[in-house]
Amino acid sequence: MASAGGAEPERPRPRPFLIGVSGGTASGKSTVCEKIMELLGQKEVDQRQRKVLILSQDSFYKVLTAEQKAKALKGQYNFDHPDAFDNDLMHTTLKNIVEGKTVEVPTYDFVTHSRLAETTVVYPADVVLFEGILVFYSQDIRDMFHLRLFVDTDSDVRLSRRVLRDMKRGRDLEQILTQYTTFVKPAFEEFCLPTKKYADVIIPRGVDNMVAINLIVQHIQDILNGDICKWQRGAMNGHGRTYKRPFPEQTESSSVLAAGKRSHLESSSRPH
Repeated sequence: MASAGGAEPERPRPRPFLIGVSGGTASGKSTVCEKIMELLGQKEVDQRQRKVLILSQDSFYKVLTAEQKAKALKGQYNFDHPDAFDNDLMHTTLKNIVEGKTVEVPTYDFVTHSRLAETTVVYPADVVLFEGILVFYSQDIRDMFHLRLFVDTDSDVRLSRRVLRDMKRGRDLEQILTQYTTFVKPAFEEFCLPTKKYADVIIPRGVDNMVAINLIVQHIQDILNGDICKWQRGAMNGHGRTYKRPFPEQTESSSVLAAGKRSHLESSSRPH
């Protein structure tokens, strides 16, 4: 009821449900996130009104020195190493997002290997999908997620996607392959693959696994329809740790998250 002195005060916005989406290079992380947005009917919604949004770890690459940029242009800089990311800025930005604040996210140019002057304004949302190769590597960031997804795609498929993507960015095939064998593959095995154990849900074959994606979409719809209040009420347990809402146990009906069924859905042209 409105008070005698004016309108009813606005209710505080619920704290966002943060979902981490990891996987190797070109595994289909961003494509999975975009499919989830599409199935939720959020892709065409104005940014200020969206209930679900996608952020990429790629936005948080460090500003390179002149020497580092020269190496990057020759394919001799390791963008798949944890030190390549501005982890402090990433953590601060995610913390502000979880607190329901409007934030500015950096814009990274993969052609010039530089952070652009313009930023992207991100408005508060109920559900935030944060995707990247190493989003589970840092414990401080990993512990912020309420749900963790790992997109598991065959290495040969990922390599072929990577080659096609980088050639569209104007890079030489030999340089692409050298960078892959020197940096990308070893970094995946050392830094990304070990974080798979932190995932709550593993999605084999990425966007082709529509059974898993549809179950995740239903989970997000439950949150948007009010279940978000349930996990908020238990957001902190007695030990001060953030409560992680569990995904359904691997029963006969939910085990398809790991096994899945093949769908003939055409893959996106923007695999990451």
